[in-house]
Formats: sequence, C-alpha cells, structure tokens
Amino acid sequence: MAKVADEAKSGLDPLFDPEFFFDDEQRDLRRQLIEICERDIRPLADANDRTSTFPRKSLEALGPFLGLLLPKEWGGLGQSHTMFGSVVETIARYGDASCAMCYVMHIGAVEAIRLCATPFHIETYLKRVVPERLIGTLSYSDPETGSHFWYPIASGATRVDGGFKVTKKASWATSGGFADFYVFQTTSPDFKAYSDLTVWVCDAKDAEAKPGEWDALGLRGNQSGSLLIDDKFMSSDQLVGRVGDGAWSNDEGVDPFFLIGSSGCWSGIALGAIDIAIRHTTRKTHKDVGLRVCDYPTIQDAVGEAIIDTNMVRAMHYSVAKAMDNVTDNGQRTLELGEYARGDYLPWLWQLKFAAAKNVAHVVDKMLHCTGGSGFKREPLQIERYLRDGKAGWVMGPTNEVLRQFVGKTALLGMDSLDYWNQVVNWRAITNETKKLTAEEKREFAARLLAEAEE
Repeated sequence: MAKVADEAKSGLDPLFDPEFFFDDEQRDLRRQLIEICERDIRPLADANDRTSTFPRKSLEALGPFLGLLLPKEWGGLGQSHTMFGSVVETIARYGDASCAMCYVMHIGAVEAIRLCATPFHIETYLKRVVPERLIGTLSYSDPETGSHFWYPIASGATRVDGGFKVTKKASWATSGGFADFYVFQTTSPDFKAYSDLTVWVCDAKDAEAKPGEWDALGLRGNQSGSLLIDDKFMSSDQLVGRVGDGAWSNDEGVDPFFLIGSSGCWSGIALGAIDIAIRHTTRKTHKDVGLRVCDYPTIQDAVGEAIIDTNMVRAMHYSVAKAMDNVTDNGQRTLELGEYARGDYLPWLWQLKFAAAKNVAHVVDKMLHCTGGSGFKREPLQIERYLRDGKAGWVMGPTNEVLRQFVGKTALLGMDSLDYWNQVVNWRAITNETKKLTAEEKREFAARLLAEAEE
C-alpha cells in the first residue's frame, strides 16, 4: 500500500467525475473526445496562445462533435445540452480553452439556426457543418452598449426591393475573420422598441473582420476583434426566424447555449489546473525533509477545496442542462416559433455562469500557489495559461456584475423590474425626479413631452 500511495498521479482521479449524469454512449463519446484533445488539440495550444493563432486545425479535428446536437442523418451526433456542457469542459480541460470558446460560439450559431431552420438553412449550412468542417460563430456584441449585447444600437436593417440592406457593427466577434458563417442580431426594419430585433445569417464574404486587433491577456486564439457587415444586401432566406423574432431567439437559443457552453469552459479550465497541480505535487520532492509537495496538509487542503468547489459548480451545471433536456427531448424537439422551453431556465443559467466564472478564478489562483515557482514559469507546467484564460470568465458578457444584479434585482423586485428589453417605465423614479422641478420647469418639461407625443 505504501508504494501505491507514493505513485505520481496523472491528474484528478476519475472517482471525482460525475459520470452518473451520462449514459454509455455519452461516456464513450467523452473518451473519444479526450483522445482527440490529447492527440490533436493540446499539442497546438501553447503555440496558438503565444502567436494568437486561430485554432482552425483544432476545431476541424473535432469532426462530428461540430454537429453535436444536430440529427444523425445530417452528420451530427444527436446529443443533448448536458453532453454539450461536458464536451466544452473536456476541450478546455484536456485540449485548449481558446478552442473551447470558439466551439461554444460555433455550436451557438448552429443551434440558433436550427431553432427555426428553413430548407435553405438546412441545405446551405446545417447539413454541411460536419462533412465540410464548416465553422460558424455568433456576433451579438455592440460597440455602443458593451456587454449589454441585447441592445444592438449600432446595427440595423431596412427593407429594399427583393430583400433587406443590413448593417452590423460588433465590438467582439469570436472567430471573427476565420468563421465560415456568422449569425448576428440587429434592430428590425421599422424598429419600434428594444425587443424588436431580427436575426440573420451570412457567409464570410459579407463580413469585414479585424482579427489583428485581438491582443488579450488570455484566450488568445479566439480572435475576438471587431466585425462589420456594412450595408449588405440580404435576401429573405438569410433571416433566421421572422422579422422581430430576435428577443425570442436570444432567450430561447443564443443565451442558453452560450451560458451552458461558456460555463463548461470555465469548469474545464479549473479542472485542468487541478490536474496540473496534482501531477506536479505528486512528483516534486523536497529531499531535505523527504516529503513530496502533496504530502503537506496545506496542499491537500487547497486541492480538496478546489475539487469540492468545482464539483459543486459542475453538479449545478449538469442539473440545469438536464432540466433543459427534459423539456426539449434531449435537445432534439423542434419548437414552434415563439415557444419557450430553454428560456424558462435563464435565471438558473445566470447563476450558473456567475458561479463557474467566479470559481475558476479562485481555483486556478490556488493551484498556481500549490505549484509554486514551477507554476509561475510558462514552462513546463503551462498553468499560467490556464490562469490567464480563466480570467476571461468574469468579464465575458453578461459580466458577473450584470448577472449578480439580474439575480438580486429579480429576487427582490420581481422579473418586471429587470426590464431586460427596456420597456418597463420606472414611475417611482420619474415621480421622485419631477418632485424636484419648479412650477416653471414642470411646465417646460410638460411642453416637451407633449411635443414628443405629437411627433
């Protein structure tokens, strides 16, 4: 027994993987994916990070996983939201977090199209994803509104003969300049209110990207530079859903897939850092006292807490994903336009993303401490890359500041107070402010309001 106790570990024991969430087919797919990550993706991760290289080869190596939830007759794997979370986690843990985040945006784009796919969408994009290794991405950010990406003020569309003229300005576009197709959101033609949004799909030739702008602390392979679709003609075929469907598409498709996927990325980074710490501390010996680093109680405490905290997030992750599976036949049910299923779980998804992003920052920091000076260097452990990549979790929109206010405000004041689409009037604030006006100022203010009402 003493010999077994002294053996160096290769990473976190499978005992701590919640495999009870998965069936035999999914466990086998996960084993295949780990092999792909270790053979084809991880060897490229460090160089891609150093040179800010888009992980195209890594994404293509995923093969049928590019169509994870697509029907098998389209070349996909016919899998579920739960499996999606696990796949992203696995890529980030065993492969490359930049590749994992590009994959999240790819699946988000594919599923946004599938939510309301027409025969044109199926033949032009969805059936080609796996056999041709087409890479898609979402572009929902806006330079005028930051992480409040649901307000695309700098974008818009107008009706013209035979279709539309569409403009999209994006401040952050993962895979920008490298994706084969883009799914994006603008205000609708005849825009009337913030919820009056429309979703489109276009090919790479219609989008002008500036990937060279991307020089970030972490996730350096993402290429999340700015994107411009400049007054391009688009036919009705390029609508994803109907004009004005954007709010529903956002709540039912884009947000759920992004939040489930990105949370998997943060947990994968945390697990990867734990793996590194376990490998290093079970190998590194202090010969003066005859102890390995892992023999110190303080290291055992830190690793134990990191595993517990990360598995708390993972249990929440898979539970929420499973809830979405239950209402969508494991992600395979076709919803009616405007029907909500995944969107009913947004408050839980907000909590999940906050917890996963908060946890990864704490865990990777502690695992760096466990590896000491060896971890502080880029080589050989590469834990510093996991540290930098994990920092993206907190600031990636919706930022954790936004999400915790969403949750707290909803709990205290009700869902309407959140005013997600900027339509609920805050009469309390208006009444309080107008009390401060003089009689003359009130008359001037009233005159302005009446003039606006006449317009």
